[in-house]
Amino acid sequence: MSDYKKTLNLPQTAFPMKANLAQREPETLKKWDAINSYEAMVEASGSKGTYVLHDGPPYANGHIHMGTALNKILKDIIVKSRNMAGFASRYVPGWDCHGLPIEHKVEQELKEKKKTLPAHVVRKLCRDYASKWIDVQRKEFRRLGVLGNWEDPYMSMRPTYEAATARELANFVETGGVMRSKKPIYWCCSCHTALAEAEVEYYDHTSPSIFVRFPLQDDGLKKVFSAADPAHAFVVIWTTTPWTLPDNMAVCLHPEFTYVLVEVDGAQYVLAEELLASCAEQFGWSEPKILGRATGEQLEGLKARHPFYDRVSPIILGQHVTLEAGTGCVHTAPGHGREDYEVGLKYGLEIYSPMDDAGRFLPTVQFFAGLNVFEANPKVIEKLEEVGALLRQAKIKHSYPHCWRCKQPVIFRATTQWFISMEKNDLRGRALKAIDEQVRWIPAWGRERIHNMIEFRPDWCISRQRQWGVPIMALLCEDCGEAWNDPNWMRDICDRFAKHPTGCDYWYEAELSEIVPEGLACPHCGGNHWKRETDILDVWFDSGTSFAAVLEQRPELAYPADLYLEGSDQHRGWFHSSLLVSEGTRQRAPYKAVLTHGYVVDGEGRKMSKSIGNVIAPQELIEKFGAEIVRLWVSSVEYREDIRISDEILGRLVDAYRRIRNTCRFILGNLEGLGKDDLLPLNELMPLDRFAIDAAARVHDRVQQAYMDFDFHKVYHTLHNYCVTDLSSMYLDVLKDRLYASGPASAERRSAQTALWHILGLLLRDMAPVLSFTAEEIFAHLPEGLRGAEPTVFALQPIESAPLLLDEGTRDDWNMLAAVRGAVTKAIEPMRRDGVIGHSLDTRVTLFVADELRQRLEGLNTDLRAFCIVSQIAMQPLESAPQGAYCDEEIAGLAIGVEKAHGEKCERCWIYSTELGTDAGHPTLCPRCTAVIKAMEA
Repeated sequence: MSDYKKTLNLPQTAFPMKANLAQREPETLKKWDAINSYEAMVEASGSKGTYVLHDGPPYANGHIHMGTALNKILKDIIVKSRNMAGFASRYVPGWDCHGLPIEHKVEQELKEKKKTLPAHVVRKLCRDYASKWIDVQRKEFRRLGVLGNWEDPYMSMRPTYEAATARELANFVETGGVMRSKKPIYWCCSCHTALAEAEVEYYDHTSPSIFVRFPLQDDGLKKVFSAADPAHAFVVIWTTTPWTLPDNMAVCLHPEFTYVLVEVDGAQYVLAEELLASCAEQFGWSEPKILGRATGEQLEGLKARHPFYDRVSPIILGQHVTLEAGTGCVHTAPGHGREDYEVGLKYGLEIYSPMDDAGRFLPTVQFFAGLNVFEANPKVIEKLEEVGALLRQAKIKHSYPHCWRCKQPVIFRATTQWFISMEKNDLRGRALKAIDEQVRWIPAWGRERIHNMIEFRPDWCISRQRQWGVPIMALLCEDCGEAWNDPNWMRDICDRFAKHPTGCDYWYEAELSEIVPEGLACPHCGGNHWKRETDILDVWFDSGTSFAAVLEQRPELAYPADLYLEGSDQHRGWFHSSLLVSEGTRQRAPYKAVLTHGYVVDGEGRKMSKSIGNVIAPQELIEKFGAEIVRLWVSSVEYREDIRISDEILGRLVDAYRRIRNTCRFILGNLEGLGKDDLLPLNELMPLDRFAIDAAARVHDRVQQAYMDFDFHKVYHTLHNYCVTDLSSMYLDVLKDRLYASGPASAERRSAQTALWHILGLLLRDMAPVLSFTAEEIFAHLPEGLRGAEPTVFALQPIESAPLLLDEGTRDDWNMLAAVRGAVTKAIEPMRRDGVIGHSLDTRVTLFVADELRQRLEGLNTDLRAFCIVSQIAMQPLESAPQGAYCDEEIAGLAIGVEKAHGEKCERCWIYSTELGTDAGHPTLCPRCTAVIKAMEA
């Protein structure tokens, strides 16, 4: 018997069966570099305008992690999809280079030597450290398949960037938005620097909880409470920061609350009536006797005494006092609390904060000199016990501010700092209006989150007591301590930064005489002894000025950006600072839309932690699976929530990837050797092929819309389901007979190949932004005769789907036929299960149909036998259906009869025929295969 299988048109392709992604991807990266695929992509786009995604700068101090990999891949998907949709979208990556973490690393290497080195030397070491990690991260980001201008990224330590940052400060100064004053701010005793709101994180912390009585030996107390005995009277406060008691300057009451004077064991106490019961229980007071009642306003001005220092602590009033806990009488230290400071200013209290940058009390502080504030806590409690002022002590676990860098608890400390006023020029109000009216927040809850942060935040403390950053350009008078910083002078200094090889190192290297204008006299005291300010700008101000340093200065970009995309923590970080700077100097938001993603967690939803041992590094996944699987993971998740990753999740994605790849491999194999002249016009295609193109075009439209809406999980699920269900399990399965058994150049086969060519073209455009390596590999294996001049898959022009679509009526009829096919499969299954048949081709099917259904099926003008993959099919009136015929509840007017196929199986196509052997030369072939073989032999 002849081996007729050799005459089948079996797929032939050089496209490899196995991906071997970890080995092949580096080859693709080399190709992209060689052809400059990024430029080719952007140059091929632009027919629909431009789209600017501004890269938020990652910090240059370590290997990338899953969070940064997620972030960069999301941006890459957006940039590629926008370009391939016709919007020229440039991607300029950037890095945040200044700040404490880098300076701290350099300090660790220098140890004591750092104290003896000039600032510009330390800054050079910091710059070298940042440069090293930029090179490392750049390679790691590129390994993920991220395209962009990697040869010329932006860096916050470049002279032009530093100069732009400094100019924005000058713009704020010119409008009066910058002030220098002594007020309490977050202070990290470990890092020795001020912190902004965005640099504070809240963790659980155990603090001492104490109730303290302040002697109220003021005869004026009798005017309020007739039964008062000032010699034995006290006002009771509660605090969880005993270390602030040495700096107490007053006791604050709410003007409208009702306060009581109670007597217990011969002593009298003032506290809020509403809190009396809870306090009595805690203090062990069995039956406190109320001697009188008064409002806080009536008690204002009475003079309490500090419990262990010989000084007055007056009774003052404040709206910030609450009845949530404590006594309703608030210990007030203006040097250590925001509300304390504000009420202290109102009453002219001293802003007292006698400690150094390490949080140690100065030698002038009696009893506690030299102690760190946290070391002082137990000593203060001991002192209170000694003088009989402690009513109760306990431990309390509560949410407490910590430094986001060193993770140590922070304190409020009054120091002289530089601030951007939130009220001057109505910065707060304008920023809130921009949030509500100018920006699209994705997800929508982002608007409320940043709105609340801006609405209630204090003035922005922009000064830091460090060296590695952009200096605050100001001169300090050594005679009176006041600062001078004329905006025009500042801009002149900025110009020098831009021209200096190492930017604002100029501030530290230049002689003072170069910086101080000739003949400058202090406007406050007339002195002429100056020194330069040594504080640097908050690094959030650095990154927040990226719109001015990058978007406005690079001609390929534009301000405002179409999109900022970062993790949800940046509502208090980069989104926040960028908005305030842009609104403060440009009167608008720097972005039109803000998109946020969640955090990467393990498969159980736990935060990744070295202590737990659940940290997964992108490099490990790339070596094991390839970057393509990491990219597929990014597209498969709802990234706007916390994103899970585990070996099990990745295993499922590997299987999904394999299915998508094999689908494309099958299509490629059946296009081998095809040329443009072999393709048929759409109107000459067989009806089934035309329907398949319509389905692919509708999938394409859904995918492209999902890209535009940033719904990348819809891209993944749509493509995966399409490849597995619509293509592999249906259309391609039906098509195999026509592709393999028809004549090589027959109209039937050419119709199928034409459809496959259109489908693959749509698939490539849909896949490329996510499965970039695979799409490029497929593109490289396209038949020579069909390829265009594009050097890379990313340069493919968008396809308009409208000409590919069918009318709704025809599509509905095809969907009905697909449902009928599904019913036929169900009807055949019992025979397969019982071993009567092995394949659906072993069957003959009779469709018993109502007239309406018959008309719809016949109107499609397609081969029902081939579509249902059976050997014979017939249609009969519904009323002739025998008892026991299969009926599908989903399809009205249909019954199905199934029996073994008539005739014998064709050796070549495996379809049963009653006409087998009608040609003596080919006794085992059906008439169709006989004709094909004869034509091939001719």
